Amino acid sequence: MVRGISVDKESFPIAGTFTISRGSKTEAEVVTCTISEGGHAGRGECVPYRRYGETLEGVVAAIEAMRSAVEGGIDRDELLAAMPAGAARNAIDCALWDLEAKATGVAVFERLRLAPRALETAYTLSLGSAESMAAQARENAARPLLKVKIGGGDGDIERIRAVRQAAPASRLILDANEGWTDETVAANLAAAAELGVALVEQPLPAGRDGILATIAHPVPICADESVHAAKDLPALKGLYDAVNIKLDKAGGLTEALKLRDEARRLGFGVMVGCMVGTSLAMAPAVLLAQDADFVDLDGPLLLARDRVPGLAYKGSLVSSPERGLWG
Repeated sequence: MVRGISVDKESFPIAGTFTISRGSKTEAEVVTCTISEGGHAGRGECVPYRRYGETLEGVVAAIEAMRSAVEGGIDRDELLAAMPAGAARNAIDCALWDLEAKATGVAVFERLRLAPRALETAYTLSLGSAESMAAQARENAARPLLKVKIGGGDGDIERIRAVRQAAPASRLILDANEGWTDETVAANLAAAAELGVALVEQPLPAGRDGILATIAHPVPICADESVHAAKDLPALKGLYDAVNIKLDKAGGLTEALKLRDEARRLGFGVMVGCMVGTSLAMAPAVLLAQDADFVDLDGPLLLARDRVPGLAYKGSLVSSPERGLWG
């Protein structure tokens, strides 16, 4: 049977504006890879990671460069060796998982020996003034887990305090997106502990986070930009308490599963996160996250329009994907 591959660029509007310490955006730009064989088609979606120099055009070109290998029947393990971690490999890898499920009739959750359940996902509050973030928190105070984007220089403690006052019953994850400094990290962590924060994500820039080995961790600290693949984990011991696994960083579900299992073996907590994308990007991550300590798969909740069919969200609970979507 002849295997084919196609690549598409798509854009989905965000409901409002999504802001982190590195900037703002009003749409989710994604790349979708479709691999077809024998009357079946598998899809994978990725979001180019601008933090690492990825662009829509560059990711499309990287996928196109693999055309002959994909059409020649490359498998997922061979793909790991043939491409670096990143968004392009993620799209191909997830498309291969989906194609395999469609062609064999064996769902991905069955292949992974899972009995999937609905998961409680965080809901993200964009970075803004303390007042605007309090307003976001108040609107979502019924959600059990909120992810709070901070790292905007001065005023982070005021932002955290304002969110806590507006959503007193919610558990909080703080995501600084590398925005704190050696001079501010200890005081900010102490304030986070005082305000009952459950987790602090990537407070310092990747590669400039050595001070985390020498200061107290009154709140568990989670690596995000500092971890991509399983090989990164040994260097993070003593710096971080948990790792955030994202398919676009790991380069697909195949590597992400290896990363999760190795993280558990080494004693790290596990968070499964996402870029702002559609339900197609979240679907494999929902299966990856079945035993995670923290789940942050709210991408579709931040969009004004999702794919149809999409994942089923009920409040902050997200169900596993239906076969018509992925897997």
